[in-house]
Amino acid sequence: MKEILSTVTFKKLEEKHFQAVYDIYDYYVLNSTASFHLSCISQEEARSIFFPPNPLHEAFVIETDDMVIGYAKYSQYKKREGYNETAEVAIYLSSEYTGKGIGLKALEFLEKSARKNGFHVLLACICFENKASIFLFEKAGYEKCAHYKEIGKKFGRYMDVVDYQKIF
Repeated sequence: MKEILSTVTFKKLEEKHFQAVYDIYDYYVLNSTASFHLSCISQEEARSIFFPPNPLHEAFVIETDDMVIGYAKYSQYKKREGYNETAEVAIYLSSEYTGKGIGLKALEFLEKSARKNGFHVLLACICFENKASIFLFEKAGYEKCAHYKEIGKKFGRYMDVVDYQKIF
């Protein structure tokens, strides 16, 4: 595990990374409850998700040996000025790179960047079935602040969603 962690780097997301990130996200759309999209999204919609329009919100690729293995970002929580110092985080890793400590390293990287950009709170919105993500955010010191019952539906089932937050 330490060997792979020592090779992990983060770079600002650029257009040249788009297809790799799109493919990673598509995997989760089709095979998991990490995203509540029900089918593959258009590249135009993906660009609007992957590339935050506000320069204070940032998106990064996660690489090892110059290969994109994931995507991490913090983006606008709500479109009201009172929430300007709150951001929502998202991390997606290629499935073969999960469970190796990369998610925690990515989260720490996002937190450092968000602090630098003046954010006060980071939120994660997680499907309650996604125990690995819940474990990651709890390990990183996030606290559960909301539990929405049967708020989403995917794969023919209603699912709970939980929010976790960290206050800086």
